[in-house]
Amino acid sequence: MKNINIKAVLFLNYFVFAILLNSVGTVILQVQQNFGISKSAASVLEGFKDLPIAICSFILASFLPKIGIKKSMLIALFLVSCMCFVMPFTNTFWVFKLLFATVGVSFALIKISVFTSIGLVTETDKEHSSFMGFLEGFFMIGVLAGNVLFSLYIDDHNPESTRWLNVYWVLGGLSTLSFLFLFFSKLNEQEAKSEKTDLLGDLRNSASLFSYKKVLFFLLCAFLFVLVEQSFQTWTPTFYKEILKVPTSMSIQAGAVLAGAFALGRFLSGFFSKKFNWIYVVSFCVVGFAISLLLVLPLTHNIHIDTNTNWLNAPLVVYLFPLMGGLLAPIYPSINSVILASIPKYLHSAMSGLIVVFSAIGGTIGSIITGFVFQEFSGQQAFYLSLIPLSLLITSAVFMNKLKINPKK
Repeated sequence: MKNINIKAVLFLNYFVFAILLNSVGTVILQVQQNFGISKSAASVLEGFKDLPIAICSFILASFLPKIGIKKSMLIALFLVSCMCFVMPFTNTFWVFKLLFATVGVSFALIKISVFTSIGLVTETDKEHSSFMGFLEGFFMIGVLAGNVLFSLYIDDHNPESTRWLNVYWVLGGLSTLSFLFLFFSKLNEQEAKSEKTDLLGDLRNSASLFSYKKVLFFLLCAFLFVLVEQSFQTWTPTFYKEILKVPTSMSIQAGAVLAGAFALGRFLSGFFSKKFNWIYVVSFCVVGFAISLLLVLPLTHNIHIDTNTNWLNAPLVVYLFPLMGGLLAPIYPSINSVILASIPKYLHSAMSGLIVVFSAIGGTIGSIITGFVFQEFSGQQAFYLSLIPLSLLITSAVFMNKLKINPKK
């Protein structure tokens, strides 16, 4: 298979950051128990993760290829490796803010670099779409693995125990391993560079993307999708702990089940994208998720689960809730691949930056709104709210599908 080495490295990089990024739900649950932090205060961790992603992406996206795609990924892996090795010694909440700020900056470098690299290692639109689906699916495998890994370090009998921080030794080792694999791999970055432009020209190329209506509707789709996705991923552990009353370790494992459903859905999107038009896949997923939400959430009211509950004897709703993620999963890689395949490769870095910026903003707003409604009203009402952005998402996707892009050379 062509470019097999660098493709493997892209998968590994995405796997490492999947664990780090999506540990925020577990950390939010644990800091509430370890440090007495309220839900609304703990929810800011999402902002410390996502806002640096947005800011860094906005600043670097247009000229990252000139800095170097491989070099950018190496910097990101070095930063998170150092931070992970610091975490086992922490005992204050502000260090977690610093952790997620570092992860956010580093992920901005990684995601722009990875999205730009996809166009360099694939040759056709369908290959691009398929690889994007598999890559995003593997990202969710990382989320699943991260939730399982964290749950192994949780002490259900002593909620205030900080033993779980030892998981960062493992994460530091993984990110260091990824750094070494990347360091010894080769990536031809030439096509991602526009040799005819300087920094000002690169910025003009980036700004030109906003002149296309298809790009604007796409950015709205990306924002709305991540708003919904991140609210579910971040608050599922807390929902299981406080609404379904299951043990803490099982609550975190529920996040792993949700990630597994996402992974399956995104792997399947790699196959569906070869057979069906993307708008049919997205429409089916949005409508299916909305219907399942209306059917499953009522089952979580007035539920009684004793302290001996585990995955072998839990009520049906405990399994159904995270499985809904399988319907959401194909949306993101589908819309991302469509927009990237519509523009020249030298604009992929700039477009990837915009994807990261709007996704980060959506994730932050979604998590904070969900945390506020969860605290003031109920977990069920917090998740019912997602029906509003889902309606706007499918409307925006329909408009996006009708528009074309004819980039200026």
